[in-house]
Parts: sequence; C-alpha cells; structure tokens
Amino acid sequence: MGGSITATTAAETLRLEGFDGAITILSQESRAPYTRVPLSKGALAGREDVDDITLPLPSDDIELRPGVRAESLDLSRRIVWTEQGPVPWDGLVIATGARARRLAPELNEFVVREHADCLRLQEASTDADSILVVGGGFLGMEIASTLRELGKSVTVVDREPPLQRLLGETVAARIRQVAADRGVQFHIAPDGVTLFGDQATPPRGVQTAAGRTLEADVVISAAGDVPNVDWLARSGLRYTDSGLRVDSRGRVRPDVVAAGDVAACPAPGGGHARIPSWTNAIDQARVAARALIRGDAAPRYDPSYYFWTEQFGLDIKVSGALVSDTELQVNDGWTADANPALLIWGEADAPLRVLGWNHKLRPAQLKRMTRRSPRVMST
Repeated sequence: MGGSITATTAAETLRLEGFDGAITILSQESRAPYTRVPLSKGALAGREDVDDITLPLPSDDIELRPGVRAESLDLSRRIVWTEQGPVPWDGLVIATGARARRLAPELNEFVVREHADCLRLQEASTDADSILVVGGGFLGMEIASTLRELGKSVTVVDREPPLQRLLGETVAARIRQVAADRGVQFHIAPDGVTLFGDQATPPRGVQTAAGRTLEADVVISAAGDVPNVDWLARSGLRYTDSGLRVDSRGRVRPDVVAAGDVAACPAPGGGHARIPSWTNAIDQARVAARALIRGDAAPRYDPSYYFWTEQFGLDIKVSGALVSDTELQVNDGWTADANPALLIWGEADAPLRVLGWNHKLRPAQLKRMTRRSPRVMST
C-alpha cells in the first residue's frame, strides 16, 4: 500500500528475498512512484521535471496500480477495500506515508508534498514578488532557499528559530546567518500564526497572536506532516496521530508490516516515534519486507538517524540523534560559511552525532562513526 520509495524498496526486497508470488503496489497518486527529495529544490526551481524524479520499478513482474485509493482494511478477510473494489492479500506492506499538515484547509493553502503541489506552487510563484513560508524546518528552509535563488523576497515565520530543534542552536544559527546574508528575513511567533484570506482561495498572509500582520503574494505552509492512518479506522490496528505502531522489525502482526512516514517504531527512550526521512523510508522498508518473509529471523531495524539538507549553497549531512551543544566539538575548519568542516558531539572516537558541513565524507562513513558510540541505543 503506497506508491513511494518505501513501497518500491519493499517490493524490491521481497524479490531479493526470493519471494516469487504476485506483488501489487497500490498508489493513490495517478503517476508512477517518484522521489520527493527534489520537490523543494530542483523540481520547484524548474531544473528537474517528473521524468527526472520518477523511480523505476524493481522488476517487470511487479504490478503498479496508480490512482487507487485505499478506503479501509479488513484484517480477518485479508482485503484492502479501495474505490475500485476489494484487493485481497496474503502479506501486506503498509507504506501510505504522510500528507502535508494544513493550517487552514478552507483557504486552499500552498503546500509541498506531492508533485502536483510543486507544479501548483511553481505556477503561483512565477509572477510573485513576495513569499511567506510558514514553518522553518528542513522543508520550509529548502523552499525558502529555492525561491530566494529565483529572486523572490522571502520571509520565514515559525514558533522558534528555524532549524534549532533539528540541528541545535550552534549549527542552526550559522545556517540562518547564511540565509539572512542572502536576503531571507525571519519572524519568530512563539504563539503561532493564523492564516487569513478569502474562502477557498490561497491565503494572503498570517496574523500572529501578538496581533502583527504579515502579507505576501504567496503564502506556503511547511508545518510538518500527518501520517496517513485514517483509512485504518475500523481495522483494529493500533495507531495514533503519531503513526501506526510497529515492532523493531516493522511488524504490526506476522502478515502485516509498515514502513516509512506512516510507521511509528520503538524509540530508544521508550514509546514509539516516526522518523520521517528518505533514509528511514528505505532502511525500514527493507527490514519490514524481510520480516514478512523471515519472521523473527529477520534483522531488527536499527535507525541511523541519518538525514541531509541542501539549502543556501550548503550541503549538510547528519548522522546521530540530537544531543546538547554542550557536547559539541567544533572542527577547526568551521571558520567560514562554505568551508568544509566536520562537527562532532560527544567523544571523538565514539561520537553521538556527526555533522558534515560541505564535507566530502560519504553518508556510509558518517553512519559508521556514530555506530561506534556505546551511548547510541539500538532498537
């Protein structure tokens, strides 16, 4: 279930594990699966079209059924009910992902989650002079970077300083300074904002709780995502607003697994949490597919907490969970905006987190560095 990198990776893994039965991918979107990574960057800038970001199916014997939306799940009969009718299954991979969190759906707000969203925003921003981005996470800042590169006047508004929660104050402050040097403005609204505009038309601006009004030609919501679990309402599966709960192998039960942005996996500190990243989508899909075939003999999912972002001329790669900046050791190379540097949190020989700042180290090398730490817990 789901037409994404998670679904295609799971299908590929099933074949690599020797499964020779029928594999069907149901996708709500009408087009072939594609990678979402460029949507806030090259695709939004017009440098990449849909053919450039389309994912090839792992093999010719995998059936893709685009434009098929799941409506409900019947576990006892092993049926996914869709708008086109029932689809039976023996094993099920739930990879329905997440959708953009909308702050004011009645205003037909701009978001960036699907390729269609990207095309709509491209068209709207072509003749726009001013852009307001609500949300200063990776997505919001990447959108801001791309549109500033296209010559737009860009303001980012958030409850807290952009990127601080994700990268810590030291690195986030440096990125914000680079962005500010390139003309991006920031506005912090600790109590949030309310979008305003005419019914069923894109919002014209936001109003802060303090009463300040910010207006722009185009207002974009980049306020996180919501896991697509609504269709499971009558299934009996355990889920919350934080996602569908799975075990350390991605299993919901022996014949049902979940992976990617929809899945909440065991967290090192207890409970369950989603890890909405491209790397997690691939790694967790492989583990979940193997669990369908091997059961308890399948390897557990051991998150690397690896992610990256490209914005304002910076290539930032990170491995390891966020820890306090009191444990940060700053590389001597981190003296100018674009100079390559490697930042380490914790002991140098067993880091808790490593960040490459325009650094040539490959992702696999960064992951290996944090795997050495005895304080990084396996799930």
